[in-house]
Amino acid sequence: MRIVTWNVNSVRQRLGHLLDFLKESEPDALCLQELKCVDGDFPRREIEEAGWQVETHGQKTFNGVALLSRTRLEDVCRGLPGDDADEQARYLEGVLPYAGGVVRIASIYLPNGNPPNTEKYPYKLGWMRRLTAHAQTLLAHEEPLVLAGDYNVIPEPRDARDPAAWVDDALFLPQTRAAFRGLVNLGFTEALRSTTDSGGLYTFWDYQAGAWQRNNGIRIDHLLLSPHAADRLAAVSIAKHVRGWDKPSDHVPVIVELKAA
Repeated sequence: MRIVTWNVNSVRQRLGHLLDFLKESEPDALCLQELKCVDGDFPRREIEEAGWQVETHGQKTFNGVALLSRTRLEDVCRGLPGDDADEQARYLEGVLPYAGGVVRIASIYLPNGNPPNTEKYPYKLGWMRRLTAHAQTLLAHEEPLVLAGDYNVIPEPRDARDPAAWVDDALFLPQTRAAFRGLVNLGFTEALRSTTDSGGLYTFWDYQAGAWQRNNGIRIDHLLLSPHAADRLAAVSIAKHVRGWDKPSDHVPVIVELKAA
């Protein structure tokens, strides 16, 4: 099974790229973030005509997440539990049947948190606490689980071309990295880091200052695997070439391959 996460940075603007990537990579499930549209404006028809099932949790102008799959998802959950007053569309979860079993998948768009001296950073940390609590509940199901998305977290200095440039940023503050470690330490495997210790592996390059051309990137898009999913991990890759397409997203897809049970 091939599962992909991609912050598409406006699904309507990148629809052509999305359809091209689906045809090129043929995933079983694709987790999208930063749709920047309400559910009714999502380009459902074009994607369904290409053979995909669609679940969305959208929001006007900002945020928004989606799950695309070859077969219909079950047990769909829109919104991260733990705060009924939170209206930001950042979490979508569903169960996908495959190979005689199921895999539970979540598309996550974790808050950015900048500037850190505003209410945005406590919201980020609070959201991470809620995610950790929900993840702990999901782990109790003892099933293959993949938490995939744009975490807006640079886990380690090797995950940035220029770590010094990020020391005061919400993506790299010690509290952020500690919260991410706390999530992983529940029993998850961070897919890419389970296969390589190499630096220079990035998933985001800013549009400014020639970041892409100079490979001045950061790694903030992650897939966390429960023990039952990690046991089936076959490969991980970053579709870096997508950043070189015309008018691309500033993020690129990250792909995991899981073996059948």
